Amino acid sequence: MRLPTIAIVAAALLVGGCGTPSLLITPVSNTQKLREAQVAGGKSGDKIALIEVEGVLVNARTGGFLQPTENKVSLFKEQLDRAASDDKVKAVVLRVNSPGGTVTASDTMYEMIKRFKAKTNKPVIASLQEVAASGGYYVACASDAIVASPTSVVGSIGVIFNTFDASRGLDKIGIRAEAIKSGPLKDMGSPFKAMTADERAVMQGMVDEYYGRFLGIVKERRPITDEAKVKNATDGRVFSGQQALAAGLVDHLGMLEDAVKLARRSANAPGAKVIMYKRPYGYSGSIYANGPTPTPQANVMHLELPGTDSFLPTGFYYLWQP
Repeated sequence: MRLPTIAIVAAALLVGGCGTPSLLITPVSNTQKLREAQVAGGKSGDKIALIEVEGVLVNARTGGFLQPTENKVSLFKEQLDRAASDDKVKAVVLRVNSPGGTVTASDTMYEMIKRFKAKTNKPVIASLQEVAASGGYYVACASDAIVASPTSVVGSIGVIFNTFDASRGLDKIGIRAEAIKSGPLKDMGSPFKAMTADERAVMQGMVDEYYGRFLGIVKERRPITDEAKVKNATDGRVFSGQQALAAGLVDHLGMLEDAVKLARRSANAPGAKVIMYKRPYGYSGSIYANGPTPTPQANVMHLELPGTDSFLPTGFYYLWQP
């Protein structure tokens, strides 16, 4: 662009009420390490670590458009490790807002909390927010006490395996899927054919096994002794926080602040401040960090985007999916 042209453009901007365009560059740290941030004050050097259990729980990197990807299982482990290694952290509050996730991710996070408590003897309090269903509730069961809002959605205790049968629809348009397989059950659960009785029996057996594990944890961790009440609480339905308290699925009703107060009392640290661990830029993580990022896929029937529930692969889930 010639000099007279630049002058004309600049003059036009000024006449139109626009100043000269400017660009502000702010240097930032490129660290991938978690940083501690204080989110609530206290009167002593003691700390309560607030750790999130949020969204669909999968052992894979998730993130939206132009957002950093993070493996939730990896991040959870990293945060617990930080809380375990800091003697000033006296207790942990889990801020749970999750409809659940895969069977394995939910169970892994549950076991992490158990090992954290066995190693540190630090109390863990779960604070249920809008939703703490299925795998989200499964993780909360590892805590020493569960605090729910009266309006929280709690429960959906059970296992689900979703598939569909598109074979008759494909027949109508002249398409037939054919699998070359090593054994009769290799393609069980395929949406391109009707499920046989043998396939259904195998899949039901796995669902029953995973449900039995969930049921065992509820019986072990929750003070529900009446079998009729156990059956009612674990048939897959959801409860309000108020109903969950009556059913024995939670211990107290209250807000996040009430869970923090309970954590301070449990740890004998009344003046503890509340901190969180955040990763400002980049991605690192623990030994779980390299779970693959789901690949975006599109076809005429479905669009799959990482970072949303729609990317969930076929599998077994502790998941509330209304």
